[in-house]
Amino acid sequence: MEYKRSSALFAAANKVIPGGVNSPVRAFKSVGGHPVFVKQAKGAHLFTEDGHTLIDYISSWGPLLFGHAFEPVIEAVKRTAEKGTSFGMPTELETQLAELAVKMVPNIDKIRFVNSGTEACMSAVRLARGYTGRHKIIKFAGCYHGHSDSFLIQAGSGAVTFGSPSSPGVTPGTAQDTLLARYNDIESVRSLVVANADEIAAIIVEPVPGNMGCIVPESGFLHGLRDLCDAHNILLLFDEVMTGFRLAKGGAQETTSVRADLVMFGKVIGGGLPVGAFAARGEIMSHLAPEGPVYQAGTLSGNPLAMAAGLAMLQSIENDPQVFRRLADKAASVHRGIESTLREKGIPHTINRYGSMLSVHFDEEPVVDFESAARANNDTFKRYFHHMLDRGVYLPPSAFESYFLNDALSEADIDKTLTALKDF
Repeated sequence: MEYKRSSALFAAANKVIPGGVNSPVRAFKSVGGHPVFVKQAKGAHLFTEDGHTLIDYISSWGPLLFGHAFEPVIEAVKRTAEKGTSFGMPTELETQLAELAVKMVPNIDKIRFVNSGTEACMSAVRLARGYTGRHKIIKFAGCYHGHSDSFLIQAGSGAVTFGSPSSPGVTPGTAQDTLLARYNDIESVRSLVVANADEIAAIIVEPVPGNMGCIVPESGFLHGLRDLCDAHNILLLFDEVMTGFRLAKGGAQETTSVRADLVMFGKVIGGGLPVGAFAARGEIMSHLAPEGPVYQAGTLSGNPLAMAAGLAMLQSIENDPQVFRRLADKAASVHRGIESTLREKGIPHTINRYGSMLSVHFDEEPVVDFESAARANNDTFKRYFHHMLDRGVYLPPSAFESYFLNDALSEADIDKTLTALKDF
């Protein structure tokens, strides 16, 4: 397939947008070439500016559970837009979405809406620090919680050292309050807790990471985090920006039976519009302004268009709880087909899958954390990505991103996807 129009649009974008994109993964730096520009989408299909149709396996990086241009969401946004796009005042929609989210998710009493997953995670950490009176947090290598300074941290020289900034502009002072552990390695967490006794406010984790590919939590790992937090008066923060309302109505808390103290949302809860949220029990949320001393605010927080989209999405989930089983079955079908073909061709690989999240790693060893994900053959991944793109299948343009399937994906789409891989 040729993408001359996309190439020209990317050249124009580079003149006025840094790197030509507004989020780095879109630039195709990990796979080479230039990004594909999309004109519109419907269901499981993307229609590009070049006139091509692509089967979509990213679903706008997760929020489009039922597919693109999902009618209940589109209609809700249209109806709301006719009444105004923003007021800077409370609306009933905010309360309706909050009531439904609290009903669906375990262990939360109140929820605060913001405008992005980054903002939700940043605000949740501030609240955790204000609630506990402690400064340090533990995060995991390879888990992404947005681009707030506290999260752009790489490993130090040992298990109990401070992290160091992984981006210019992040100060060493900020980095020293972020400690880095290994996902699926409970002992690395225990070492940090012991070495920083009574200093850690929170452990923040993607319960099912999607930013080093899909990584499945090993048996006992998340329960081990819960036990450590309980023993040391630390808050456990689940970043469910990706997994919230995608794995189940109650997200990863429901599928893993592990309760979190603070939960962060994005993507699905906004129905495809820019929304984030964080939620907790009443005793924690009461520390948030204007009720408590921990400050957080946002002019466009609770935007009526976003609230309408989110409400329509969550209502659709509540009315169709079998959507999660259908999505999981589709992911399993894709998994089996890719695995069969790669095995026949003798290509070393590992496929991770959890619900409707999936990733292909070109290494035969288990991929359980960032270190093992980084060992995979990226050259093979680049060829795989472009091979599938040339045959009308759009996969995540990075080996470190999860697939996100949507319910509009048909058996015919899956068959076409697996047929495209046959001559890889």
